[in-house]
Amino acid sequence: MSETINIRELNELVSSKSDFVNLVTKGMDQTIVGQKHLIDSLLIALLSNGHVLLEGVPGLAKTLAIKTLSQIVDAKYSRIQFTPDLLPADVIGTMVYSAQKEQFQVKRGPVFANFVLADEINRAPAKVQSALLEAMQERQVTIGSKTFPLDDPFLVMATQNPIEQEGTYPLPEAQVDRFLLKVIIGYPTKEEEKVIIRQNISREQKEIKALLKPEEIIEAQKIVEQIYLDEKIERYIVDIVFATRFPNEYNLNDLSSIISFGGSPRASISLAKASRAYAFLRGRGYVIPEDVRAVCHDVLRHRIGLTYEAEANNITADEIISEILDKVEVP
Repeated sequence: MSETINIRELNELVSSKSDFVNLVTKGMDQTIVGQKHLIDSLLIALLSNGHVLLEGVPGLAKTLAIKTLSQIVDAKYSRIQFTPDLLPADVIGTMVYSAQKEQFQVKRGPVFANFVLADEINRAPAKVQSALLEAMQERQVTIGSKTFPLDDPFLVMATQNPIEQEGTYPLPEAQVDRFLLKVIIGYPTKEEEKVIIRQNISREQKEIKALLKPEEIIEAQKIVEQIYLDEKIERYIVDIVFATRFPNEYNLNDLSSIISFGGSPRASISLAKASRAYAFLRGRGYVIPEDVRAVCHDVLRHRIGLTYEAEANNITADEIISEILDKVEVP
């Protein structure tokens, strides 16, 4: 009985605190046309205290989306353009000698912000990418012998262009795994594109107003952590991830030759976190199987390794995930 009361209380708490979701969505809609999935993904990552990897051709409002979100939340925003000559110090900062004080002082890099856009992350070498790893995973940065905690909330949105691969450095699996979601951005519809043209050729620029404070996001993150995740949903999440590792056990024998490695335990954790955030966006205090299915592709597509056979037959991770979702029993 107490469980029922708790869920009722959670529902009331979530519905009273999730009002800001509509505020953010309306604010984003002022500058971004369409791209509902992109906006939802950014909110899921923000509420789950995770990071997003966006893949899409240039000009699909990826940069504009995170910049707009930072203005709405009234938080500090920084953009790092990744290039082959970038150094770790350009990202995290370095020690600079002060002649006046006759000592070294820390000069903080652009990673010290609430919202960090890592633009074209695959253009920089591994040394720079690994400098970002500590910031993403440990929420801290080490410069010299000193370690500095990063401010909350902290969201890294990295972008990569899927078309031009010349002069790029593929992200290692260990780093890709640090991203809660990998989101594929598609083209707008014809109607949306007409609106985009109108907005961009009209002279008036809409001013984006701050509608929230970073503290409200931190409070919402704490509520998301309380969202009820039933044992049956937990089992469903584990089954989905285990099906990527041992497809034969789930009557998915045809997948064993096209999956080189499955999702790690971080995949299960990310699926649970993202499902909770998705339930929060829908104003619910508990997770249902539809929440898990809604975020599953974004959470798992960068965590499944494809064999040469899969690549030769143009089989994508998304197709594998869809087949797993069709086979794994829904609670």
